[in-house]
Amino acid sequence: MRAMRLHASRQPLIAETLAIPSPGPGQVLVQVAACAVCRTDLHVVDGDLPEAKLPLVPGHEIVGRVASCGDGARRFAPGQRVGIPWLGWTCGTCDHCRSGRENLCPRARFTGYQIDGGYAEYAVADERFCFALPDAYRDQEAAPLLCAGLIGYRALRMAGGAQRIGLYGFGAAAHIVAQVARHQGRQVYAFTRPGDRAAQDFARFITGGWAGGSDEMPPEKLDAALIFAPVGALVPAALRATVAGGVVVCGGIHMSDIPAFPYALLWQERTVRSVANLTRADAEAFLALAPTVPVRVATTPYPLERAGAALADLRDGRLTGAAVLLPGRQDGA
Repeated sequence: MRAMRLHASRQPLIAETLAIPSPGPGQVLVQVAACAVCRTDLHVVDGDLPEAKLPLVPGHEIVGRVASCGDGARRFAPGQRVGIPWLGWTCGTCDHCRSGRENLCPRARFTGYQIDGGYAEYAVADERFCFALPDAYRDQEAAPLLCAGLIGYRALRMAGGAQRIGLYGFGAAAHIVAQVARHQGRQVYAFTRPGDRAAQDFARFITGGWAGGSDEMPPEKLDAALIFAPVGALVPAALRATVAGGVVVCGGIHMSDIPAFPYALLWQERTVRSVANLTRADAEAFLALAPTVPVRVATTPYPLERAGAALADLRDGRLTGAAVLLPGRQDGA
């Protein structure tokens, strides 16, 4: 199979021909139809996340069809379309797993990080952490739902009943969660890189509301702010924009250092919290919800061999919506 592999942090991905892997007990072999490119992939490639298996095939927003099943794998039949997300395996026995917080399992393993992922023509996954996908979405559209959608949905849940929601960093996750928030009757305010008029126009098109730079204040105070850009300086900026009792949710797996800020920004029972990974319950709930909104996913396709270019475009803010790698001809895509 063709694959793009990372051999060392901060080095380019290398196009290679590898043996097609074989599924082990409880696993499925999936022929990859589409794999979205996530900012977490950038953090893996750039060495911000230090525990990557190397060499590594990145990618954790995978859509494909089951090619074969390992011993005991019975959830899916060959030919069935499935999605493979970031959370690839948990122990199932620790306190976190047994209390419905498997996203915090200390032994968890992650797709495209400790498990080879979807920047390839085939991927192997634990069938327990694969999901059937809504028929309403083509392969290319479904892929970003598996991380940008799921993490955005979990971040929105952390905002509780907040009605005025600010989204800092209007990329793949924000453009999906904005639609969910509007569907729920909330007001959405979008914050982009200062001066990025194209991103602000896209945000206004999605939200139908206010959009401005992250250095601006919204027209009214926020009940909650969701931060998807990996910029620590956005935390005090978001706190400054929230009402007393508001919450700031950091949705990324990595962020630059948060600068010192006056206690007055945190006072009056404001909260800063993070989102870590996802649970299977998140996936089941969001994938059922998305087609009822309906969530529309903006994508930019790239051939597999241009994975490096897709990562560069993401890093430099040249994308609208989500980049998606297409390893080959897409049946039904």
